[in-house]
Amino acid sequence: MDAYLIEWGSLLLRWLHLIVGIAWIGSSFYFVWLDNSLKPPVDPALKAKGVGGELWAVHGGGFYNPQKYLVAPAHLPDDLHWFKWESYSTWLSGFALISTLYYLQAGSYMVDPSVAAISPGTAVAIGLGTLAGGWVVYDVLCRLLINRSQLLFGIVYYAFVVAVAWALTHLLSGRAAFIHVGAMIATTMSGNVFFWIIPGQKRVVAAMQRGDTPDPMDGIRAKQRSYHNNYLTLPVLFCMISNHYAFTYTHAHAWAVLALIILAAVLIRHFFNLRHKGAVRWEFPAAAIAILAGVAIWLAPAPRLASAGTTAPTLADIQPIINARCTACHAEKPTLMASAPAGVLLDTPQRIEAQAQRIHDQTVKLKAMPLGNVTGITDEERMKIAGWFAAR
Repeated sequence: MDAYLIEWGSLLLRWLHLIVGIAWIGSSFYFVWLDNSLKPPVDPALKAKGVGGELWAVHGGGFYNPQKYLVAPAHLPDDLHWFKWESYSTWLSGFALISTLYYLQAGSYMVDPSVAAISPGTAVAIGLGTLAGGWVVYDVLCRLLINRSQLLFGIVYYAFVVAVAWALTHLLSGRAAFIHVGAMIATTMSGNVFFWIIPGQKRVVAAMQRGDTPDPMDGIRAKQRSYHNNYLTLPVLFCMISNHYAFTYTHAHAWAVLALIILAAVLIRHFFNLRHKGAVRWEFPAAAIAILAGVAIWLAPAPRLASAGTTAPTLADIQPIINARCTACHAEKPTLMASAPAGVLLDTPQRIEAQAQRIHDQTVKLKAMPLGNVTGITDEERMKIAGWFAAR
């Protein structure tokens, strides 16, 4: 029953996280696009009011005319919308989800004895420390480099993220390492909203209510952090979906795989940010595509050659392996799960035969299963499965 409740919690939290994440990312992308697309007003009345940029748009049958003030309007409207709960709810639901999937099941999802002999408690401490420490390092870098080159900041922060990826892939299971790199970046993004963007906006509002001139630095900091969040979005999204693609996080150099994919994601986002400003720079998506193609070629599994003069294993030979290593999850009544993942059942010879391709791909090509190798499958057993599959 506990496993069943965990699965329901995972389902509902993942659904909620997806919904609120769409709301946050959508608004983030929209406002960066809007900021890059604004044109200086030609109406003298707008200039006199302090409007620095405006845009006309049509959507859903209606016409819209958003305007941006250089600092703030002379008088605050009675109804002022704050974009903050999209971020807060995304982080809160994400933390609840990672707690349910990883921290409550750290022995299965975070610990890989072949990577590091650590306890589940230590793995959880590493995960939590990554989230908190990632924010501290990022924030210090922003404070130090706010008045210097943003390219320099990007290079230094990227090096830090790669270093974290390297460390985590040598401490945690590959799946947990990728997820925690993404969670660290997502925590940084939400920290920007909570600690800097919203407080800065509140200080601007408070100054206007007192009749004082708002500090322009609040707007400068908020814009800086918002643009960082914009570039970090695509890397976070990849990390969140990476658990479905074991060929990325099970590679011997998984940290480098993640580093290259993150770089490609940033280049793609940079292309769109420039495009919003009217500059089309195809070299950036071209470089991203080249990087992703290179990674795909690098990760491609090498063909296995059958050994001459040996008898190929039969279904009868590999069924005991499947029973010992796979049916704890993939059975009518599994012992490690509430129900068989993806509905894959391997508890009869007929079901094993029907899932031969999947068994081979997951246990031999990708070495993604058993998850975290919780049942202790050996390389020799994987080779027997490969021999059986090749002889079918």
